[in-house]
Amino acid sequence: MSLPAVLIIDVAGTALDGNDERRLAHPLVGGVILFSRNWHKRAQLSQLCRQIKQVRPDLLIAVDHEGGRVQRFRSDGFTHLPPMRALGQRWFGGQAGLESEAAVLACQAASAVGYVLGAELRACGVDFSFTPVLDLDHGSSRVIGDRAFSADARVTTLLARALLHGLLQSGMRNCGKHFPGHGFVQADSHLDVPVDPRSLEAILAQDAAPYGWLSNSLDSVMPAHVIYPQVDARAAGFSSRWLNDILRHRLGFTGAIFSDDLSMAGARQIEGRALSHTEAALAALAAGCDLVLLCNQCQVDAGAPIDALIDGLSLAHRQGRWQAHPASEQRRSALLPSGTAWAWDDLMRSPRYLQALSLLP
Repeated sequence: MSLPAVLIIDVAGTALDGNDERRLAHPLVGGVILFSRNWHKRAQLSQLCRQIKQVRPDLLIAVDHEGGRVQRFRSDGFTHLPPMRALGQRWFGGQAGLESEAAVLACQAASAVGYVLGAELRACGVDFSFTPVLDLDHGSSRVIGDRAFSADARVTTLLARALLHGLLQSGMRNCGKHFPGHGFVQADSHLDVPVDPRSLEAILAQDAAPYGWLSNSLDSVMPAHVIYPQVDARAAGFSSRWLNDILRHRLGFTGAIFSDDLSMAGARQIEGRALSHTEAALAALAAGCDLVLLCNQCQVDAGAPIDALIDGLSLAHRQGRWQAHPASEQRRSALLPSGTAWAWDDLMRSPRYLQALSLLP
């Protein structure tokens, strides 16, 4: 049985080296996530994306490019996109209420943000951005903060839907994160294992509500490295109850599920035990993830952690300890962009792009 493409990994620099090419060619690898270290200028980024596609045309080239403080490419013509909080503030800039003119204008701006974000990335060869953040801004999470649209699940849903529409116009798919909600906890899952003590009913009524309302619009979802002990002792990304029982069956989501970065401190703790990258990946896949991310490891011991994960998953597959979900590859392939991307100079002159720029906050 052939190996499924379930890994999203990173590369070391602004161009591929031999180790990068060898890893990206492995059948377990389904994509690459880019970071600021992979950026120097637009021409270089476009060349890097072409190099990746020359290794395998089906690889998904992804990036965390939300706007605000989470935007990997900021110079050489890239638009500085606002944090999502700015859209929420625009919503409440006029008369409060779901039917106010300010709310309509905020949705128009959100759609423009989505279009500019997606079109600029695609013009450089990037396929996909892990956006939008659907977490609610409870005022307690520093790692989320102004990345969130609003504290109101209804406002978050409608602004996100508008942003998804803009992304779709650019030909780019989307990823709602971090299911079922990271905004209530103070701890940063990059450094710790956050715990949200609320009941399932409270979470579904608030933070998880946008996932149900957007279930037919979201192409992919990334769960939070957060434990919700009243629901499951495992963090959401390792919990079949969260991913299968609640996200898929109760909320009706049918797209791809990504794990969050398995290199994060909060990622490899299950029931008090620290796991290896391979153990964590197997746990995430068994819980219902279609794809798993391992980030910022290509510069650790010349990428030894990535090689160990590839070897570990390959061995587990040969031994029959793990088989991919039959729909996972179809879900991954569906995240590749649709339509032909604009050339950069043509995009800069296109009426839709110029109109979208005029609508940004």
